[in-house]
This record gives sequence, structure tokens and C-alpha cells, in this order.
Amino acid sequence: MNVALGSLPGEPGSDNEDFAAAAPGAAVLLDGAGVAGADTGCAHGIAWFSSTLGGLLLSMIAAQPARSLADCLADSIRAVRSLHEDTCDLTYRASPTSTVVAVRAAASALEYLVLGDSTLLLADRDGKATAVTDQRLDDVSVQMRGPVDALPTGSPEHAAALAEYRDALTKLRNRPGGFWIAGPEPQAAEHALTGFVPLDSLTSVTLMSDGATRLVDCFQVGTWQETLAVLASSGPRELLLRVREVEAGDPEGRRWPRGKAQDDATALHWVLP
Repeated sequence: MNVALGSLPGEPGSDNEDFAAAAPGAAVLLDGAGVAGADTGCAHGIAWFSSTLGGLLLSMIAAQPARSLADCLADSIRAVRSLHEDTCDLTYRASPTSTVVAVRAAASALEYLVLGDSTLLLADRDGKATAVTDQRLDDVSVQMRGPVDALPTGSPEHAAALAEYRDALTKLRNRPGGFWIAGPEPQAAEHALTGFVPLDSLTSVTLMSDGATRLVDCFQVGTWQETLAVLASSGPRELLLRVREVEAGDPEGRRWPRGKAQDDATALHWVLP
């Protein structure tokens, strides 16, 4: 199994709330989330949540190939809940959550699951790149971001507007008409995007957090094909350094409004035989 993995925290020395790992024939990536500036109600924190859920999910999908990825995710959420529901307030509005991307190769097909705004990038043998991304968070947030995007990233006013915006988003989390993400409720797994792709049609599979996809979906200075070219020639670290370079050229978000000047960024690139 030929896998390359790169990950950078949003700020040097800060917790990296992304998690990615691979096992023979399987890989997962999670991007942990909370509410800006708010107590999570969890003694363990967001990085613990994403890494614990990711580790359990990877072991489950590798050990139980007959079970669907959605069922494995639901069981993994239940398992994480049981680890801290007696010590943490899982009903709290800012309780840790996480996006999930998971893939598993069988004899003839790649099974995939995407929940939240991380991305699965599939490269086929005809040179086409297909991105599978859960757009529901973007769909519900686009009308709410105006006050945030109008302010310089990193300013006190921006931080206050961002906290208010994310607080409003929690009212739409894991609800019909809103968006779905892994948290304390296993039912969220039922709403993941899932599917199968013929394995012999693919050359590579890449799992990316939204901090790693910014060149394409936030800054719009690259394409998915160009992303794949960088991954194939130089690996995930080079892709992440290019993201950082563009971010550094717009630290206040004047050209590209965004919640964080720099975000945790992770890419796992799996080259298929």
C-alpha cells in the first residue's frame, strides 16, 4: 500500500485537530471542529475527539469488511460517546464534532464515505479528477457569512463575528435542512455521502481536510488536476506549503475572506497499483 501523508497545524505550536491514518486497504481523515472561543463542554478537547473517533473507525472498517462504512461510523461514534459521556457534557452547543472521510478497497470496488466539508479526490485512468465534497454546510452558511467576511481576519471584531456566526450554525447542526457532522449522535452517519467506484478505474485516492483544499475551493488559484500533479510529483507536504504561501500573501483575508488566516491542513494520498 503506497500512502503519503502530510499535516500542518493552523499555527505553529498549536493543537492540530485534523487526524488521518491508513491500514491495509483502508484510510480515514477527520477534521475536528468546535465553536470559536467557546468552551467545548468536553474535558478531552477537539483533537482528542477527532483522533479517537478516527482510530476507532479505521480499526473497525479494516476488521469488519462486510459492514458498510456508514454502519462502522455509527458504531464508532457510539464507542467514543461511551468513553466520555459520564465525564463531559455532550449536549453542550460547542461539544466537539468532526468531518469524516473514509475509504475501503475490496476486490473490485472502492467504497467511500464523506460527512462534512472535507474532500475525497478520485483520480481515474483517463486523467480525470473527481472531488466528492459534502456541500451542505456551505449551502446553509452562505447567507450568514456576510458580517464575518466584511472584517479583517484575525481582528477582534472578526473574532466576535466569527463566534456569533458559528454559534448560529450550531442551531442547524445535525438537523433536516441544515448540515450533518460526526458528533455525539450516531444517527449522523446515516446522512453521509456514500458510494462505490470500480477499483480498476482509479489511479489514486486522496483524502483532504478543508485546510488542504483551499487552493481550489477557497482561493481558486488552482484546479483539482493541478492538485493531483503536485501530489504525484512532490507529495502532500509540498501541496500544504503552497497553501501556506498563498495564505501568507493575504493574512487579513481581504482578497479571500475566511474564518482563519491559516487552518489545520492535512492530505493523505494513496496511489493504487
